[in-house]
Amino acid sequence: MRAGVDIGGTKVAVCLASPSDGAGPPPLLVRMSEPTVKSGQPGALAKQVLSMLDAACARQGLTRDKLAAVGVAACGPFVRQAGLIELANPNICGGLAGAPRGLGNDWTRVPLEAPLAHALGQHRVRIANDAVAALHAERCWGALHGQQDCAYVTWSTGVGVGLCVDGRVLGGKNGNAGHAGHSFVGDIPGEPPLCGCGNRGDVESLVAGNSLPWRLGQSAAELLEAAQKGDPTAKTQVHVLCTLMGRLLYNMVAMLDLRRISLGGSVFLHHEELLLPLLRVELSRYFPVLTEGVELVSAGLGEDVGDYAALALLD
Repeated sequence: MRAGVDIGGTKVAVCLASPSDGAGPPPLLVRMSEPTVKSGQPGALAKQVLSMLDAACARQGLTRDKLAAVGVAACGPFVRQAGLIELANPNICGGLAGAPRGLGNDWTRVPLEAPLAHALGQHRVRIANDAVAALHAERCWGALHGQQDCAYVTWSTGVGVGLCVDGRVLGGKNGNAGHAGHSFVGDIPGEPPLCGCGNRGDVESLVAGNSLPWRLGQSAAELLEAAQKGDPTAKTQVHVLCTLMGRLLYNMVAMLDLRRISLGGSVFLHHEELLLPLLRVELSRYFPVLTEGVELVSAGLGEDVGDYAALALLD
């Protein structure tokens, strides 16, 4: 039995599955989720993960020591303490940008690998950035299968990217390759909005689900639903979001010569019919020598990509 853990800025999900038979993603035997804990001591997140693993195992009549391996797909960025991964995610750690972001804690780092390895055994735990893990899953079982030059992009609470060039998944010195959500693609009128990381005016602060209530006074769902119903102001705002996200996608294509990009995350997948055509139009506006033939597609694993991302780390 294997376990997958998906740690996001909004929720933590845990699933159990048998190993894949190679023909497709493994069937999920148990799945459960909870809101991501953001109060108490920073160690509360690892305790939440272990508690959820215990609860998932109990549903199968198991104890966690019977798990062969645990894959953890976690929102980054990562930092390392004595070589072990800790999280410095702006949607979890309120101390990065301070009180204006209103997360209610002063965390700047959250220990993850050390407590999980202590409880589960170092050899049984594998941790990767959630977008990188989702890239693995999409290449194994989803819309990026067989692709050598590709990316997975999540547009959700935050904005994350997993990158593959010449068949090699990019990692970086701390496993943070692909944190394009904290890059810059241009300005909007007025004071640049504050990102949870402390930047002002980066991609996450402009388009991420967590930023829209602060910046526009509406949740992503409210804004996109209004646009789909024809509200002119909402439609204009959505076009601006897609212009900004489109610039990010173009920058990735221009720098890495990608052939296909798979898009996921709750903001995108819940409003795919509206957003995907706009993003395709935006990408096609740029230098055709670089963009011609580049495919923007929806995540083949859909809303299950987070669960399979963690499990794909174990294959």
